[in-house]
Amino acid sequence: MRSEAGIPLSRLTTIGTGGPARRLARPRTLAELEQALHEAADQGLDVVVVGLGSNVLAADKGVDALVLRLEGELAEVEVRDGGLSAGGGATNAVCLHRARAAALGGFEFASAIPGTLGGGVRMNAGAYGRDWAQIVRRALVATSSGSSWMSPAELGLAYRHSALGPGEVVARVELALEPRPEPEIKAAISDLVARRKATQPTNKRTFGSVFKNPDHELGAGRMLELCGLKGHRVGGAMISPKHANFVENAGGATSADCLALMVEARRRTHEEFGVVLEREVVLVGELELAPL
Repeated sequence: MRSEAGIPLSRLTTIGTGGPARRLARPRTLAELEQALHEAADQGLDVVVVGLGSNVLAADKGVDALVLRLEGELAEVEVRDGGLSAGGGATNAVCLHRARAAALGGFEFASAIPGTLGGGVRMNAGAYGRDWAQIVRRALVATSSGSSWMSPAELGLAYRHSALGPGEVVARVELALEPRPEPEIKAAISDLVARRKATQPTNKRTFGSVFKNPDHELGAGRMLELCGLKGHRVGGAMISPKHANFVENAGGATSADCLALMVEARRRTHEEFGVVLEREVVLVGELELAPL
């Protein structure tokens, strides 16, 4: 399996920022993935899986790590045993299409989540009251020493969280879905897509939600809005005028610009509401959101 050096992560992330990766590999089989993880461990390299590049903010000066994008059989999708069996690199959009065509419901909420199945497991992604924890049967997790299937309990799925650590990569996922007429699935997806377009900056470059919703009567976006942060800008990055829990690349943004907005957002919400917002976006490379 070939790997490439110096590929800018700005090409691979939805926000469009980030410097070069030390190495970029695109494993297509489980054997190639295990080999890549083994070699990274031997070299003392961190491993980062970028998927479609959402939910990632990478350091401007680059990332001293092996960056992975799963392709080939690691991105294939098939209908099996009343559910889906798909590679960790399979996109949510393709999985949703296959489920709809097979009249299998339960995955409609993922129409609001641009990403991959494996990424969804790692962060227990969710939207509109549903998440991966409700549909995952099991996941095949690859490490430098081999692969094994893990149950939802072993995965430790909680609100926007899993127990998966560095160097543990979701290679395959089995989803448990339920029969539902295709027209109903299609209608549900149309409704959720319309709601997302009405409330989120879907036509802008973002990395998705910035902060997790706190244990509070107000969500993160509403708190940020009440702090007057909509449209607040640092360099080329801007807090979305449409939804305050999104940072847009308004043109020439850097990851440092995005991080500065996050720091200011946390400062203001803590000052106004006494709440310390916890980031949802994954920071890659030498980036840190300093404690308040």
